[in-house]
Amino acid sequence: MTAPVPADLISRLKAVLGEGGWSQDPDRLAPKLLEWRDRWTGQTPFLALPGSTADVAAVVGLCAEAGVAITPQGGNTGLVGGQIPQGEILLSTERLRAVRDVDALDDVMVCEAGVTLQAAHAAALAKGRRFPLDLASQGSATIGGVVSTNAGGTAVLRYGTTRDLVIGLEAVLPNGEVWNGLKRLRKDNTGYDLKQLLIGAEGTLGVVTAAALKLFPVMASRATAMVGTDSPQKALDLLARAKDAAGGGVEAFELISRVGVDFALKNIADQRDPLAGRHDWYVLIELASGEPGSAEAAMERLLARALEDGLIADAAIAQAEAQARAFWSLRENQSPAQKPEGATWKHDVSVPVSRVADFLDQAGAAMRAFAPGCRICAFGHVGDGNIHYDVLRPEGAPDAPHAARRDEGSRIVHDIVAALEGSISAEHGLGAMKTAEAARYKTPVELAAQQAIRAALDPKRIMNPRVLF
Repeated sequence: MTAPVPADLISRLKAVLGEGGWSQDPDRLAPKLLEWRDRWTGQTPFLALPGSTADVAAVVGLCAEAGVAITPQGGNTGLVGGQIPQGEILLSTERLRAVRDVDALDDVMVCEAGVTLQAAHAAALAKGRRFPLDLASQGSATIGGVVSTNAGGTAVLRYGTTRDLVIGLEAVLPNGEVWNGLKRLRKDNTGYDLKQLLIGAEGTLGVVTAAALKLFPVMASRATAMVGTDSPQKALDLLARAKDAAGGGVEAFELISRVGVDFALKNIADQRDPLAGRHDWYVLIELASGEPGSAEAAMERLLARALEDGLIADAAIAQAEAQARAFWSLRENQSPAQKPEGATWKHDVSVPVSRVADFLDQAGAAMRAFAPGCRICAFGHVGDGNIHYDVLRPEGAPDAPHAARRDEGSRIVHDIVAALEGSISAEHGLGAMKTAEAARYKTPVELAAQQAIRAALDPKRIMNPRVLF
């Protein structure tokens, strides 16, 4: 827990933020102090609700002067606890909701940090463009949050992570100064790229207040399919074929275990089994093309040959938008579907795509030996090597014994990931959950470099002090 916040600082913050710019109402604070899976709860003496970049600068400047810590928060959709304060000032970007510009010639959109991902999608589409970052939490996740965590999502295979989609940033640095880096340049080779330090820094190097984001054309054809197969290796073989068949048009390639399908059918309303029979593994595939009819034709060729060659056992191509949405709903509800099933060890890991099947085999054997009867729900963006690997308590067993072994079980999973030259945090960040453990997998050189960068930009360590190194 951080040191108490001086009363005079709170008075000064109230004065600079004005009416509507702050709250100490317990009911107003409550939803911001709870992680949506109920794993982390926090506390704060003061919620700052700045309405402009200047307001953010004033808050950070006053806190820097007083040496008081700040936890920035966007939509509170994070899964590793980095957005939950433990006594710090809580700075929410929820009022920074302006879409400042959408330029179809530059293919750039400038959004403030509190704009939701869903609102950004709508603003781009209104100008005939697409912002391709897709997350299940798009209605709540904000631009500042996805930038600060370098969010991934379902379209990384084609468009990259958030890091690849940001052209420029505006941010308030830990001393309260505003850095305006909202350039629209695709090429700028004039020294260190400060925006790349801020992307994925989880609020430790400053508060992102706006971002210039890359836009893309809306595709003329799109095909979505769900297939059933009996092994992750066959899914990987299908991925290789899909890349060749679509000529770079694979937008999503999502793996789902049968366990996850069963959880969704049981716990989420209006879900349907995607295929007639049961299969050990399912793959959700989406192809897109700028040529009308091209994606549909490529999907039909791909799946017909895969069926003939025994790579897949069954397939369904969405015949309407509603059917495509139903396929995606099954995938996007994998995490919510687990919540009623009890205690879970959650892992957001990545390995080289070629090692995904090896990881699933090795981790499965290790977990079944360590926690007999556990239920393994593996799903994720197999096209980019990112697997959400969740280990649930045995059916009918109490939560407490399984939860008590979380750290030990996760260490086993993460050691397997490290041995396969992977990462223990593919897209969620480190937050409060993984910061200490991540140090085990960093080289001394890398740790020292990261610590030096942070010390240079935030010598008082006031920005999200419990997160990162």
